[in-house]
Parts: sequence; structure tokens; C-alpha cells
Amino acid sequence: MSQKGDKDRKNRSKSSKKKRSLLGTVLYSFLVVILLASAVVAVVGSLYIRSLAASLPTSEEIARYEPDLSTIVYDRHNRVITKLFRQNRTWVNLEDIPVVMRNAVIAAEDSEFYKHKGVDFSAIIRAFWKNVTSGRVEQGASTITQQLARNMFLTQEKTLARKIKEAILAVRLEQTFSKEKILEMYLNVIYFGHGAWGIHSACQLYFNKEPKDLTLSEATLLAGIIKAPEYYSPKRHPKRAAIRQAYVLRRMVELGMISPQDAERAKKIQLDFQGLKKPSLMFDSAPYFISYILFDHLLPKYGSDLVYRGGLRVYTTIDLDIQRAAEEAIQNLKSEGAIVALDPYTGEILALVGGKDFKKSKFNRATQAYRQPGSAFKPFVYAAALEKGLRPIDHVFDAPLSFDNGVDENGEENIWSPGNYGGTYHGEVTILEAMVHSYNTVAVRVGQITGIQRILNLARDAGFTSPHIPADLSVALGSASITPLELASAYCIFANDGFRVQPFGIRKVTTAAGEILESFEPLKFQAVPPQITTTIRSMMEEVVRSGTGRRAKIEGYEVFGKTGTTNEYSDAWFAGGIPNMVAVVYAGNDDHASLGKAGTGGTIAAPVWHDFVSKAKEYIPIDTTFPDTSTYDVVEVQICRETGFLAGDSCPSASILMPVGTTPETVCPIHGGGSWEAAALDPNSPKLLLSPKDQETLGVTVASAPVYSIAPPEGTEEQIVVQTPYIAPPSLDRPIEMPEEPTPKPKAPLVPKIESRPKERTPEEIDKRFRELLKQYGITE
Repeated sequence: MSQKGDKDRKNRSKSSKKKRSLLGTVLYSFLVVILLASAVVAVVGSLYIRSLAASLPTSEEIARYEPDLSTIVYDRHNRVITKLFRQNRTWVNLEDIPVVMRNAVIAAEDSEFYKHKGVDFSAIIRAFWKNVTSGRVEQGASTITQQLARNMFLTQEKTLARKIKEAILAVRLEQTFSKEKILEMYLNVIYFGHGAWGIHSACQLYFNKEPKDLTLSEATLLAGIIKAPEYYSPKRHPKRAAIRQAYVLRRMVELGMISPQDAERAKKIQLDFQGLKKPSLMFDSAPYFISYILFDHLLPKYGSDLVYRGGLRVYTTIDLDIQRAAEEAIQNLKSEGAIVALDPYTGEILALVGGKDFKKSKFNRATQAYRQPGSAFKPFVYAAALEKGLRPIDHVFDAPLSFDNGVDENGEENIWSPGNYGGTYHGEVTILEAMVHSYNTVAVRVGQITGIQRILNLARDAGFTSPHIPADLSVALGSASITPLELASAYCIFANDGFRVQPFGIRKVTTAAGEILESFEPLKFQAVPPQITTTIRSMMEEVVRSGTGRRAKIEGYEVFGKTGTTNEYSDAWFAGGIPNMVAVVYAGNDDHASLGKAGTGGTIAAPVWHDFVSKAKEYIPIDTTFPDTSTYDVVEVQICRETGFLAGDSCPSASILMPVGTTPETVCPIHGGGSWEAAALDPNSPKLLLSPKDQETLGVTVASAPVYSIAPPEGTEEQIVVQTPYIAPPSLDRPIEMPEEPTPKPKAPLVPKIESRPKERTPEEIDKRFRELLKQYGITE
């Protein structure tokens, strides 16, 4: 029995050993497989991590990193107009960020910040365990350095590859920068919601203050936002923001950064965010002006990246107060319109408004709308006439006239018959009176006497650059197509003694560090003799005192200006100035629809001009009178507006400036009690000027001119309607002056010829072009 039992035991032992040997083999093999697999995974993982690392910025490249910075645009007093950005950010040095803000961020986001080397492995384990036990993601493990790496170089996608890249970059950041520099970069790079990137933008957005002025309550609220800016937005979710703020305060107490009492006081403070609004890539302040300098200069010169990411400082010429006054004034128009204001001595743009609502229409009517100025162009016609030798006191017929303009496309006779507003005529009038009341037929006659080329030359010298100025007599009535900015620039010659100025809107552009990239100085030169421009200005002052521009009058100030109205009342203008400022108001519909029969420059544009300038003058030094002009050989003289002689007590008088040696020496013999004999002997007495058309109509030639009469010979087809004829004694010959070089018979269409007209683009076309430019420069609305 015992031998049999021993044998069984031996057999069982052998069997057990075999089983153990098999199990050991299996386990060993499994272990080998695991080790080999681990080695493979380690090698593959290592290679994968190395490939990821190779695709990331090196430490040297990290050291050269420059974040996107907002370009800031300032007004002439260095007040911020707007910011241009893809990420709204202004860099702040760490020493300008209060300790309470630094501590709040560390308490909220990374309490071990000063201990780890970029990645906090203990925090990763804690977060893993917390998330596993809770069944959901409750806690993150990204350090401040990792968050900085993600915001500087990576996307927000939640993948393993991104987390590995983040860790690699965090280590490199720690190897490249000090903890203080990393914290500074973090506070300037991180997103705080509502378009605010960095601590400066956040402070401006939420509290309208500088970072250095933050309180504990404000700092902890901002620090709480960082985790989820939209979720903890104090504007949209104030309760969530308050709960998160309380958490940050509690963490600061636990870390010994503040006392419990400080925390309680901070929680009780009610913060107001009613003024909070989301910054936009587009511009809420002075939008038409910003659009003008952006697409006219900044983007073409510097490119989108530098303008929207380079932190440029753009110092402009506008005054924000004057700009706002213009934006308010234009709302008084029932139609669309534009307002431009310039410093006439420098050409600096003080205000520029291209429409009533930039959000509805990007069409900048101040710079893009080519419109006919109508009678607002007449001062340049009369200035050219004065250059030729005509005077404000000389007489011209205000009467109907017609020009044969060939045949039209249907073979029918084409007659151009310019007429006056209202269809009334006044016979023989002084050039001054014609200017004051804007008589069209006088302007045409003076244009014919002066010569079209002389008018065009003066207009170009004054600053008109439009290609749409017709070389025919219709230009005397303002048929050129020009922009409001162009007209304002040209009108400066009447305020600055004849100097042409180049309008500009930027004074200088610098880097964020203050390095000047470019600067602009006024460009001007003497374009028209000062005797001419001061005389015209004084004539336009009479326009405001007693003529079509009466509604632009500002008590206590010398004001000059001229109204303009176009055919069918489609455009209304007032252009003029006071000492130190020239302004233009334009009113009109984009589709050229009529403004109505009351849609004249005097009734629509002049009141808006008055309201704007009256307010604008409060913001810049404005003299009440223009500078002394005695050095220009001009003299102030009181003349009879109707006859042109020196004014007597009963004359309708006007005070104007005239070149020395051209003024009459005798008193008006009609109203003022002067003698006809003295008037006849006065070498500077007013002259009756006959245009070539008058010569043709009256049958008068240069050789048979001395007929003292203002009525045409009997039997002529065209009768000149005379309201107040001047009848001199029969023994006196009326002085009649003929043009030096009779102008050839013109072809004078009422409007510019088809080929000279600008393409009339619709607002929809302008908006489309605006969006094309945005796309071209990589900008989104």
C-alpha cells in the first residue's frame, strides 16, 4: 500500500511540475510580449513625440515670438478713436499689473506655478482621479505655462497630440523665460471674453480703467473669467461669474494671499457692467473717416498683417469733438449726405462724415460721391474773371440767352438755354449782386468773357483733381462732378489768402515702441493771388449776410460761403468757412432722386452747416475775423450793390475788399446823391461788360461799342427783361468793355458730356466693393 501511495504521489508531483512549467512558460512569454510591446510603443511613442517636437517652434523661435497687438488710432489730441485688431490686445508690463491681479490668476489657474517646470504631474494625477470618481470632467491640469503655450502656438482642439505639443512647448517656455516673464506674457495673451485679449483690453472693456487701478473684487472676477470666458461672462451670466469669483477669493484665502475679511468685503461689492459692449473689427467711432484712411493709405502701404497685428500707433488730424458734431448735424438731413471740415492753413481734416449710418451703407459720400456742385462752383468762375481784370462792381446782363449746340442724336436742333432759379431775370446787375443772389445767366456770361481755359486752370490750381470737369460753358454753372472733400480743399484758398493745401488725415504713424515710420507735414503753395481770393471771400461774406446763404450766418463771426443746387433739385450744397476752418455740407439721394422743390442749398444744406460750425467752433481756437489783408494791396470799400459806385446813405450797400487802384472814386449817382458828371470822369467807374453772346444779340462790335443803353436795339428777336434799368443823361456815353479775346462760339451742353461723366455707382455696388477690399486684406466684419 505504501509503495503504491508513494508512486501516486510521485506521479502527481511530476504532473504538477509540468503544469507549473507550462504556466511559467505562458507567463514568461506574456511578459516578453508585454515588454516587447511596451518597447515598441515606447519607441513608436518616442518617435511620435520627437516628430511632434520637431514640428514645434524651437526655444530660439519662442524667444522671438511677438503676439498680435491692436493698432490704435488717435485723434489730434491723442484721444483714442478706435482700435484695429484681429485680437484686441495692448501689451502691459508686469510691473504695471498689480500683485492682487497676479495672485488672483495664480490662485485660480495654477497654485503651483512657481514650483513646477512647465508641467505639473501631481496636478495631472489629481485631475485624473477627480474626473474618474465624479464620472465627468470637473478639473483640468493645464498649468499657466501650458495655457500660454496653447494660446501662443496651438489651437483649442482637444486631442492627445495637442496635449503632448502643449507639454513640450511648456517645457521650452520654462527653459526660455523667467517665471515673471511667463506670467506677464500669460496676462497679455489670455482671452477674457467679448473680444478682449489680454489684461489691458479686459480692464478697459469691463471696468473702463487701467490694470494698475484694479481692486481685489475686480481682479478676482477677471481671474475667474479665464477658465471659460463665455460661460462665466459677467454680462451674460452674472450669477455664474459671482460663483466663480467667490471660488477665486476662497483659493486666495487658502493660499494665504488675502484674509477672510478681505474676501468677504470683495464679495459684497456690486460691479456694474451696463456699459459693456463687444469690440468689433469694424469701427464704431468716426467710421467713414477710419474707412477712408484705412483703405486709402494704411492697408495699401503697410498691409493687413501689420495694420491688424502689428500694434501700430496712427495719429490722425481729426478732432473727436468736431467729428461728433458733424455726425450729429448730418442726422438733420432727410436725405443722405456728407460733411467735411478742414483747417484751411494746413489741409488737416478736422472732421469727415460720409453718410448717416455706416452700418447700413459703406458708401463714403465725402470721398466717393462725385456730384455736381452747382452754384457752389461759381466762386472759382468769378475768381478767374477777377484774374482777367473784371471787378465785383462791373455790370453784366442778367437776361435769357441761348446757345446753338448742334443737333442731338435724333437730328433735332439742340439748344442750350441756361436760366435762373425761379425763371426771373434782373437786367443789368453788378457781378457782386449776381454772386449774392446766384444768377446763372450772369455766371455763364462771365464765363464766356473770362474764357473756359482760364477757369479750368484756376480750378486745377485751387486743388480740383477730378477728371470730370467739362471744358465747356456749363462748367460756369457747376456741371463738374467732384467730391465734397475736393470742394472743401479748393475752398481753402478763400480762407488762407490763395494757398492751395493738400488735405490729409494722418499726422504720423509709429510702432508700438514709438519709432516713427512716417510723418506728414502740410503741403501748400500760392495758387491764386491773395488780392483775388480775399476779394472773392468778401463777396461770399455778402452772400451770407444778405443772399442765398443767410441761413449759414453765425452772429459775431465773419462767415463766407456759397450755396449750390443742381438740376431737378437732386443735390444741395453749402461750402464756406470761418477763420481757421472751412466746411462743406452736401445733401442728396444716392439714386439722384429729387430733394423736392424746396431742396436748395440755402434751405437744406446751409442750416446744417450753421448748426455744425456753430458747435464745432467751440472746440478749436477760432478768431472772429479773418487776418488783416492790408499787406495784399487790397482795400475795404462800401459800395452800392446795385450800381457798383461808392455807397451813399440811401444805397443798398455792401462792404467788400478790392485790389488797390480798382475801386470807384465817386458816390452812386442813382441812390447816393453823387453827380453824373463826376461818375463820367471817374476812371474806375463800373463798366458794362458784354459777352460775345451779347455782342451777337445786340449787334454791337468792338468798333461800334459806345451806345449808352442797356436795352437791345428794337427789332432784335431777344428782348432783355430789365427790372431796374439805370438811365444816364443822354450826353454821357456808357463805358462798355469788351473781352480782350472774344471766345469762340461754344458748344455748351447743360450737363457734362457723356464721356466726362463719372460712372454713377449704386450704394449696393459700393458695399460690394467694400467687402471685396475686406477679403483682399483678410479682414472680416
